[in-house]
Amino acid sequence: MIISKQTPKEIVLKLGGECSAQNCGRRSHCCNYSTGFLAEGDLPRIARHLRMTEKALKEKYLDEKRMFNTAALKPKSIKGDKPYGPCIFLNSQGCLIHKVKPLQCRLYTCKDYGFDLMQWFYLNHLVNPDDPQSVREYAEFLKFNTPIPGGNLEEIVPDRQRLAKILNYQIMMKEEK
Repeated sequence: MIISKQTPKEIVLKLGGECSAQNCGRRSHCCNYSTGFLAEGDLPRIARHLRMTEKALKEKYLDEKRMFNTAALKPKSIKGDKPYGPCIFLNSQGCLIHKVKPLQCRLYTCKDYGFDLMQWFYLNHLVNPDDPQSVREYAEFLKFNTPIPGGNLEEIVPDRQRLAKILNYQIMMKEEK
């Protein structure tokens, strides 16, 4: 199974959908330890499902977090005294927003290609090739992970000189090119 940065969203969703709440052998294991980032279109869909405004949804159920120097919303975790915890939308019956859950949540799967789906999400929704800090943070991620096709640093920032300057902190801000 080859998943690349260019794999169409429809195919990625189909692959992620193979591990839905109904057929998940781990019974929402992922949801007990983390939450997924929202992508474009997730916020209004979840708000409509819960019959609330986007503002109210953000205030009550979502946190803004950063990954690869990109700010994005994700459901709050119920942490207690732990650094991680179950998703605020998870209860004994399962996910309260399962039909409209965030894109990243729809991609979680226990299949052997599950991590490739997560990388697809990172590359298409969180890694910003125009933000030097995002590129540097992604470079750190790659020190411990093998990229999917389309996810090599040289593919993210094809200009080798610019990439070298970014990685050497010679370019610090988005505006500098």
